[in-house]
Amino acid sequence: MDPTTQREDGGGDPRATAGRSTLTLNVNGTERTLTLDHRTTVLDTLRLHLALTGAKKGCDHGQCGACTVLVDGRRANSCLLLAVAYDGSRITTVEGLADGDRLHPLQEAFLDRDALQCGYCTPGQICSAVGVLGEAADGFPSHATGHTAPVTAPAPLDAAEIRERMSGNLCRCGAYPRIVEAIGDVAP
Repeated sequence: MDPTTQREDGGGDPRATAGRSTLTLNVNGTERTLTLDHRTTVLDTLRLHLALTGAKKGCDHGQCGACTVLVDGRRANSCLLLAVAYDGSRITTVEGLADGDRLHPLQEAFLDRDALQCGYCTPGQICSAVGVLGEAADGFPSHATGHTAPVTAPAPLDAAEIRERMSGNLCRCGAYPRIVEAIGDVAP
């Protein structure tokens, strides 16, 4: 029996406590307590244990961004994060961005701009874009930010700035122009 795909409560396996820890994650506003193998990533926790399949396993090396989620409000490649290290963290997936039946403004913008083709990377693109908006609002500069821009002021998000900040999210279909436009539609 593979230890990374055990039941959420660890039941049914006599090795339930060997190499496993019980942790609590706040996922999309709901606290979830799980007993997981220490090697289980946040991505596998979401997909295999919590049936949240929005975040995708693309490269499993943190190079494509398909698995991007928000961890305590900051974007992160969930395939690189061991779940046990994030005990108590607040994780938001693409499924948690909407407010009931009302989509997040970035989700609406991606639909309005047709900023997707196959859709495989789209959840990671949208979560990363939410992170980009937060980083820019908090004044975090990027490589494209002018050197004279004040660090504490919100960073303006023109097309070059959006492209730079989204460079860790790959789209094999090449929907980049529409993705940049969709983010630009929502950026202040």
